[in-house]
Amino acid sequence: MPTPTRRDFLRAVSTASAAALAIGLPGPAVAATAITPRRKGASVVGLRVPKIDIVRCGVIGLGERGLPTLRELMLLEGCEVKAICDIHAPSLQAGSAEVLKRGRAGVKTFGEHAESYLKMLEMPDLDAVFICTPWRLHVPMAVAAMKAGKHAFIEVPAAVTLEECWQLVDTAEETQRHCMMMENVCYGRDELMLLRMCREGVLGELLHGEGAYIHDLRHQMKSLDHGTGSWRTTEHELRNGNIYPTHGLGPIAQYMSINRGDRFSRLVSFSSPSLGMPDYAAQNFPEGHRRRTAKYICGDMNTAIIKTAKGRTIVVQHDTQNPNPYSRANVIKGTKGVFSGYPNRIYIEGRSPKEHAWETDLTRYYQEFEHPLWKKVEAIAAKLPAEGTSGHGGMDFVMRWRIIQCLREGLPLDQDVYDAAAWSSISELSEKSVAQDGASLEVPDFTRGAWEKTAPLGIVS
Repeated sequence: MPTPTRRDFLRAVSTASAAALAIGLPGPAVAATAITPRRKGASVVGLRVPKIDIVRCGVIGLGERGLPTLRELMLLEGCEVKAICDIHAPSLQAGSAEVLKRGRAGVKTFGEHAESYLKMLEMPDLDAVFICTPWRLHVPMAVAAMKAGKHAFIEVPAAVTLEECWQLVDTAEETQRHCMMMENVCYGRDELMLLRMCREGVLGELLHGEGAYIHDLRHQMKSLDHGTGSWRTTEHELRNGNIYPTHGLGPIAQYMSINRGDRFSRLVSFSSPSLGMPDYAAQNFPEGHRRRTAKYICGDMNTAIIKTAKGRTIVVQHDTQNPNPYSRANVIKGTKGVFSGYPNRIYIEGRSPKEHAWETDLTRYYQEFEHPLWKKVEAIAAKLPAEGTSGHGGMDFVMRWRIIQCLREGLPLDQDVYDAAAWSSISELSEKSVAQDGASLEVPDFTRGAWEKTAPLGIVS
């Protein structure tokens, strides 16, 4: 066959695109350029705000994440809870009970209607708001909080759509307020140790990472009118992609200094068939039940591959619909060695005792590379009630302690709004790629070029 000219190629693409649009199908997988809107405020890279001696906090949402957040905030030195909000009366009552249990007086409660949080945000004696609500409420609540002059701390994922990611970035830059997605996994013991090892070059030049959220959550389908499953299950009817990417991705992004010397550049994604939820519904709900009649479109296993500006690769996977043992993968590979989680194992050339053989006893690595932040906060937590300091193996407490420390000392946060946006953006990008049969899509540069001059995250104590 004769070699097609550039004009032939463009004509073919144009014709195919027009035909696809005419019948309502996506066009060919031609790489699109991500649009970067003009900045409306000033960059918040390395944002420092005046020191806050006593951080006055409010908590919106008192469910599975909000109630533990409330408990821990009340244990932290230099932190006062001033208000709580939840429109679900039993949850608000549970929060009030926790406040009384700790002997805290003067905590205001809000929850009469869906916009009660706005009334809470009018309080002049609030510095920070912790948003622990369903995913689709995160962005409107965070935007309102920042516009009211409060710092916003959001549960994961921070946003559902690319448009929402840009809303968070633009609002943070306009208001000069912190906006952090509380990716607690970045504060796990293993993840902090690996961050230190990566910074000290133990694994050499980094090449590849793998993160995942493999977690059997089918039982949540039994939550029908309240609880996480009552709204999270619905997401599987609406989207086909990685709807919860940040637990596995966040630590890998920090190892690789994403937004701090490198950035996500392109993404491709594929999904398997959606079989787990229909099968579980058939086994656990009667005929005609809404869980059985629902159409679940989210593929059981979604796999995305991300390429960074420096050419490194990251695999991110999601499966919450099948009976798999829990895993976040946590793989980081460099020119000198590799770490792989679940179960933990490591091989470092010149360090490991046997050539090309995994080490499974990491005791000596913990002794040498334990992150100073983990050691410091572990000692603090040991003096406090275990009920409020042991969430997810202690990572929750380390994260919340660190947030309050940064606010009290006027330090930049370990995760900023650009991280929240970049990590959360993988959701819609994976959906779009899946819908276009694995099209390669550009990941927006939410820093608007600042990533090239931003220093990597340091090893802090």
